[in-house]
Amino acid sequence: MDTNINKRITAGLLAYGMSGKVFHAPFLNAHEGFDLKAVVERSNKNAVNDYPNMVSYNSVDELLNDGEIELVVINTPNNLHYEHSKAALHAHKHILVEKPFTATSAQAKALFELADSVGKQIFFYQNRRWDSDFASVKKVLESGKLGKLNEMHLRYDRYRNVIGPKAFKENPVEASGLLYDLGPHLLDQVISLFGKPLSFYKILGKNRIGTLVDDYFSIHLSYPDSVNVFVTSSMLVVNPQPGFVLHGVNGSFIKQRSDIQEEQLLAGMKLTDAGYGIEAADKDGLLTTIDANGKKTEEIIPSEAGNYLPLFEAVYQAISNKKPYPVTREDVLTQIEIIESPVTT
Repeated sequence: MDTNINKRITAGLLAYGMSGKVFHAPFLNAHEGFDLKAVVERSNKNAVNDYPNMVSYNSVDELLNDGEIELVVINTPNNLHYEHSKAALHAHKHILVEKPFTATSAQAKALFELADSVGKQIFFYQNRRWDSDFASVKKVLESGKLGKLNEMHLRYDRYRNVIGPKAFKENPVEASGLLYDLGPHLLDQVISLFGKPLSFYKILGKNRIGTLVDDYFSIHLSYPDSVNVFVTSSMLVVNPQPGFVLHGVNGSFIKQRSDIQEEQLLAGMKLTDAGYGIEAADKDGLLTTIDANGKKTEEIIPSEAGNYLPLFEAVYQAISNKKPYPVTREDVLTQIEIIESPVTT
């Protein structure tokens, strides 16, 4: 990464649960353009164990009142994203907001207007664009080996048959349920490839005993030139299907959902360690093509390396050098409009 560092940006995290510990702090700490100064920890003070010089504030207001902090990571529960984003913008901070950005497109537009009025930038934490598996899918698509794409399936499945402890995910509050949890990942990947769909058809389900929120969704998105994309997620899949299945005129590509970064970071691996972001060989994708004579050829496609650091590089370049951030407002509005739309009947 050819980073052009002309200033250092002081950053703060609004929480130090798994997202702060795994998805944000290691990258802000590793990037030469950021100084990771502070975090909000209301009870357990754990950040100091990983970052001895980290300031631990007791409240969001304390962190937002820190005049040195220029960038605030909004990694609080889904239903607080709008409130905390608004507060941070009013405090004249740039913000990096986890998915879902907001619960509604109206909230998103209000934040865009506020950011423009105070001269600050909003960044969307859509890290799955930098996953190993998705990078492998993009490489195959860009190679042209599939020919014209006909159909693409993306799945993100889990098996959790009990109601989880996180109230903001399991109770019917704003931005709860599986569609708001994993839908932004899948939809952003599709939108990054194909843009806004011509139309879509959405189904939600509640399958776990006692669930108060959706734990299944499937969305069919239609694109020009008869390209059909299906995104599906379920919390009751014991034996997950491939995360990516693509069919084109000349062949098919099948790839497991397999990015390893979260697992490695939880295990204490550093971004600079050999093997970071590298998948095991048994996670490689399978490309099957057919020629004009009907001969099939199978090709193992090694997984691309995953790395979320380019996302933080993009944030840095946008703030310091006014370069465009790859996840646009239009991308996120398209995503939210699909998520908030009524279920198709």
